Amino acid sequence: MDALAVILEAPRCIALRKLTLTGSAGAGPAAGASPAPLGPGDVLVDVRWSGISTGTEKLLWSGEMPAFPGMGYPLVPGYESLGRIVDAGADAQGRIGDWVFVPGAACYADARALFGGTAQALIVPSARAFPVAETLGADGVLFALAATALHALNGGAAPDLIIGHGALGRLLARLAIAQGAPAPTVWERNPLRRTGDTGYRVIAPKDDDRHDYGTIYDASGNADCLDLLIPRLRHGGEIVMAGFYANRPSFAFAPAFMRETRFRIAAEWRSEDLEATRALVERGACSLAGVISHMRPAHEAQDAYPETFLATDCLKTVLDWSACA
Repeated sequence: MDALAVILEAPRCIALRKLTLTGSAGAGPAAGASPAPLGPGDVLVDVRWSGISTGTEKLLWSGEMPAFPGMGYPLVPGYESLGRIVDAGADAQGRIGDWVFVPGAACYADARALFGGTAQALIVPSARAFPVAETLGADGVLFALAATALHALNGGAAPDLIIGHGALGRLLARLAIAQGAPAPTVWERNPLRRTGDTGYRVIAPKDDDRHDYGTIYDASGNADCLDLLIPRLRHGGEIVMAGFYANRPSFAFAPAFMRETRFRIAAEWRSEDLEATRALVERGACSLAGVISHMRPAHEAQDAYPETFLATDCLKTVLDWSACA
């Protein structure tokens, strides 16, 4: 079967075109079988919404993505898809009708999938279709980003200071509080992003004279930030690099030496992080609301991607696939 997908033909070259979907069964269905090439454990997801990442997808769009497994063009981006299972292989028939979050897919015959989720329909193994509450609406696309934040938090001490009040910075602050940590301070240079705080304060860096933070989480993705952050740490303090960095991070050694600064890199989420995030959301300890700032029909993807990456007021863009039937 074919499905419309967003495809990066080359850096800054975005198209929306039909791609052939494949599953573990191979190139095509047998006579009388499902209309999709589904393997026994595969499911077919009719996607309603998909998010655009301002971290990794921006680097794919700009051509700045460092060497990464599977990297190359043309590619289908995206790891934030939400929709309903409408068909399944023999071993997954009980999943039909489930509302699920899909953190990417690799189901295209003629394009790379990095990370492969931004399409009208997806074929994935049943285990990769994560059930979530349909009542969350489009906010459900945030599960991967929230799980990334939770993974960072669970790797060490909670943040005293968070750098950046974008989507990741907001989720870091909310989840830290949901886990019982004191409310962190958040730095944000852009005045348009200083609103939307829920139980914590957001200030400009110039308005903060504190120099004894124990743990600083960087959610800005700015590789040049370390020389600004190290002097704000107490002795033995830690900087957690929670973003994704295109450029080589570096720092002056002497200030870090005098503080015995520690550095930690928070990698991508794992399945247990996704499950723990869902539990926090379901019991009302953490809200995903108010993070999505822009919603565009999927057929406007060519405009939505550069807008997401270049507009200073854009926190998170979601593509709506409902009109692409």
